[in-house]
Amino acid sequence: MSSRRNSLHFLPVALLAALLAFAPSLVEAKMGGSFGGGVGSRGSRTFSPPPATNTAPRTAAPIERSVTPPPSAQPQPGLGAQRPGFAQSGGFGRSFMGGLAGGLIGAGLFGLLTGHGFLGGIGGFASILGFLFQIALLAFLARLAFQWWQGRQAAAAGLGGRPGANVFGFDPRAAFSGAGFGGGAPQPSRGQPLQLSAADFPAFERLLGATQDAYSREDLDALSRVATPEIVGYLNEELNQHRRQGVINKISGVKLLQGDLSEAWREGGDEYATVAMRFALLDVTEDRATGRIVSGDPTTPTQATQIWTFRRPAGAPPDAWRLSAMQEAA
Repeated sequence: MSSRRNSLHFLPVALLAALLAFAPSLVEAKMGGSFGGGVGSRGSRTFSPPPATNTAPRTAAPIERSVTPPPSAQPQPGLGAQRPGFAQSGGFGRSFMGGLAGGLIGAGLFGLLTGHGFLGGIGGFASILGFLFQIALLAFLARLAFQWWQGRQAAAAGLGGRPGANVFGFDPRAAFSGAGFGGGAPQPSRGQPLQLSAADFPAFERLLGATQDAYSREDLDALSRVATPEIVGYLNEELNQHRRQGVINKISGVKLLQGDLSEAWREGGDEYATVAMRFALLDVTEDRATGRIVSGDPTTPTQATQIWTFRRPAGAPPDAWRLSAMQEAA
């Protein structure tokens, strides 16, 4: 009887542990959903927020994974930049889960040593919830402090984003027709302003659909034709995570709803264009073996807003643009 009572008492804890164990699989299904913030490279502006636009009026999520070294940290001699597939994530979710797991294990060991049983040392399930809340609060405050420090560092290095919103815009019905676009304000310390042509904007819309389609088909060759090797590495890492979980992310019906050019510039031998896009898509996750829908609705489109940066060799035609960075709209 005592054993059965202990088992019932342990059931809520076991359920909580199961939720924590499967938490990584509950991330957003859309392409790049597991990144949490931003990935890729934007040249010398990698760690500077792109100007806000009508489509993305708030500051974009900062780039947390990039082969470009941050301004305050240069690579050590003999050590190259991390490869995309092995770069460490500074995302809030992963660091929080790691700290949470460590805290629970530590509390469990304390309970065993004091004779209260595993997790007994923190006073039962109610105390566990309080413990989780305290860790979440501390992690949230730590993240805010870290973002404030990053902003101060970027400002000190002269890489802070310039104020202003809606630098470029267009009628959403035009869908990157090029109407209403102009040149950016001069930023000589971070490259020269670039005037795009009307043919560039349809190329961005095409890449939005082509990238999502190649990702859905898990076609790395097709991804390499529309994205930089760095972005392909990050997306392949996410696809490998799906394979380990036995699921596949199917994306279809991608339709651009609204878009704005945030900034465009020439830097060395490359040209960059950062674009905010709000788009609709059918986004479902299926069981890889049976085809059973795990999440998502195959008939109802969802919407997403992201900031994409494209790169091409200076003077190259519109079809030379490649996706080089992805950032979530805050």
